[in-house]
Amino acid sequence: MTADQKEREAPPGIGKGAKRSLLERIGHGVFRRRILVLVAVVVAIGLALPFGSDVTERLSEGGITATNAEATRADNILNKDFKAGAPHLVFLVKTPGSVEDPAAVKFGTELTDRLAKESGVVQAESFWSLNGAPPLRGEDSKSAMVLVRLAGDENEVSKATTRIVPNIVGKRDGFTVEATGVAQVRAEVNTQSDEDLVRAELIAAPLTLLILLLVFRGVIAALTPLAVGGLAVVGALVMLKVFNMMVPVSVFAVNITIALGLGLAIDYSLFILTRFREELASGSDVKEAIGTTVRTAGRTVVFSALTVAVSMSSLLLFPMNFLRSFAYAGISVVALAALGAVVVLPALLSVLGRKVDALSLQGLFRSRKKAAQTDGSGGFWHRWSLIVMKRPLPFFLIVTALLLVVGSPFLGAKFGESDDRVLPPDAPAHVAAQYIRDNYASKEDSPLTVVLPGVPAQADSTKIGDYATKLSQVSGVTRVDAATGSYIKGEQVAPPDPSSARFDAQVGTWVSIISEPEPYSPQGGDLVAKVRDLPSPSTDRLVGGQAAQLVDARVNVGGALPWVLLFIAVTTFILLFLFTGSLLIPLQAIFMNLLSLTATFGAMVFIFQEGHLRWLVGDFIVTDNVNIRMPILMFCVAFGVSMDYQVFMLSRIKEHHELTGDNVASVAGGLERVGRLVTAAAVIVAVVLFAFATSGLTPVKLLGVGLAIAVIVDATLIRGALMPALMRMCGDGNWWLPGWLRAFHNKFGLSEAR
Repeated sequence: MTADQKEREAPPGIGKGAKRSLLERIGHGVFRRRILVLVAVVVAIGLALPFGSDVTERLSEGGITATNAEATRADNILNKDFKAGAPHLVFLVKTPGSVEDPAAVKFGTELTDRLAKESGVVQAESFWSLNGAPPLRGEDSKSAMVLVRLAGDENEVSKATTRIVPNIVGKRDGFTVEATGVAQVRAEVNTQSDEDLVRAELIAAPLTLLILLLVFRGVIAALTPLAVGGLAVVGALVMLKVFNMMVPVSVFAVNITIALGLGLAIDYSLFILTRFREELASGSDVKEAIGTTVRTAGRTVVFSALTVAVSMSSLLLFPMNFLRSFAYAGISVVALAALGAVVVLPALLSVLGRKVDALSLQGLFRSRKKAAQTDGSGGFWHRWSLIVMKRPLPFFLIVTALLLVVGSPFLGAKFGESDDRVLPPDAPAHVAAQYIRDNYASKEDSPLTVVLPGVPAQADSTKIGDYATKLSQVSGVTRVDAATGSYIKGEQVAPPDPSSARFDAQVGTWVSIISEPEPYSPQGGDLVAKVRDLPSPSTDRLVGGQAAQLVDARVNVGGALPWVLLFIAVTTFILLFLFTGSLLIPLQAIFMNLLSLTATFGAMVFIFQEGHLRWLVGDFIVTDNVNIRMPILMFCVAFGVSMDYQVFMLSRIKEHHELTGDNVASVAGGLERVGRLVTAAAVIVAVVLFAFATSGLTPVKLLGVGLAIAVIVDATLIRGALMPALMRMCGDGNWWLPGWLRAFHNKFGLSEAR
């Protein structure tokens, strides 16, 4: 017997044996206490449902910039010390005649006064209260704006918005009042998110059940993964609410977190349930089948969950709470999915035993060949993998070229921020905001702000006036408002008025810049750079506003991105090395995952930036850019899910290789045993994601479509063609290790036991 044969037949190592026996003890412990486990789960769900039912109402759209970013610090000072800044609500008043008609003046003045007296309103200004300020009047003089700033934090602003807006909007006395602004957009996003969630669940649940019926040919077996998926969904809602008590969690995390939790929970359950049925079919009793399943498939599930969690945890390296919230939620839901598959599902299977195959639908399906079920040969995936491995280089070149071509639109990607255009085209907040964009020259609702700490306006009025004059001469600036008055093109056009008191505070003063460019346009970014380059009276000058937020976000994302990529690459390599005992396979996995994501990124730009295929994915508003955070989020989620399938397939390939030592037979056998399972899992995840792609919110739609494409590409082109081609070209080099590393892996490595 050769050394290699001895090594293949020997136990995987001391470390492996200990961990394997631990998982087996867990499986047997769950079997003995199966009723207690299930009762505890039912009680936990009963407590969790009412607690997490209002999660979408608690979440935010905040945290899009780093807490230490210049724009964030400027906005915080404005809110805390000056009770000022960009308006939270913008009411658009449309008049039957001119806004200067006596009836319109009366209506507008009374509306402004009414809003100013509302609880929670810090300031209410309008065309009429500011003596007919032209920037607040539409170009056709048939509409005017009322700008409202609210007090308190994000939650208090949200409550005030839902209380005030319904009583103001509508038609009265021939006048029409519409509402928009950041607070109203947030309110409509929350409402839309709730509606989308219900619709997605109604679409995904029956389709998922149908696919599970096709896979397991039995009603009971098909329902068990759904039960674990439901547990993961409920747990995800609870975890989102808990994390939101500590850090801001984005409202967009709800849909994607639930989709990820449902998809992974069903994936893991498929793997556990399939192995359990195999053990029963081989003659094991229920207890031994549970122990072996948890020891083998359970190990793969835990390891797979670890790889997904590591990928999601990379989002913690970004300084924005928006991205970090997805890390918290993603890690939690992955852990819940794994816990449900390794503990709750075995408890349920312990109760069901051989009745898991009850209510069989086998008679409705054509029986499969015995050979494909037992020895792993003769099935479709076995035959297909041999075809690929006969001509590995052509398959490798064709698939690589195809994915690069599909991903090429990403070379023209433009990155921006989200505003009211994330809502459906007919959303009231968007309709009002678009009317303002089309009919108002200056951007009164999205000013650029400059905070000047340590420069009191009363003591340094000359410096403030000179600085405001210079700002008004910057290209793109239409007006500058300061404590010393208003300035246009280097001239003071209005002296200080009573409202100028809002510019004064003991800590200093601030300046408001009204400009022509859209805040999230390239021109808006250029304007921020010009303002920041202009010498100011304060050495601690801070520039804030929506345009500055985008500029700072680009800096924050660009600074953290290299470290994120390095973290994912290094941790993925280490984990896969521990799992496979190979140096080359981890490199192959990273390469294939990156290549599969090219199609996702290309589709993201082709569809959502350029506006193609809207008839296929549902209507949305094209803004000629993609939210700067979406590619990052998609990368981390898709990379983790792709690694999930990679681990599933490698577990069986390695198992075959330990038994045979034959590289080609191992790939073909492993692909046959797992290919059908991975395909079914990918189809289920894609269905769930496409269901969430029906969302009326563009970011959720983008993530749903993009991630569904990533899953489909990974389960077909990557796992079905590129992976066997690469492993065939590398031959026995797939499993080569220097002696000292082999000894290390034998002691500390992790793999599914034979």
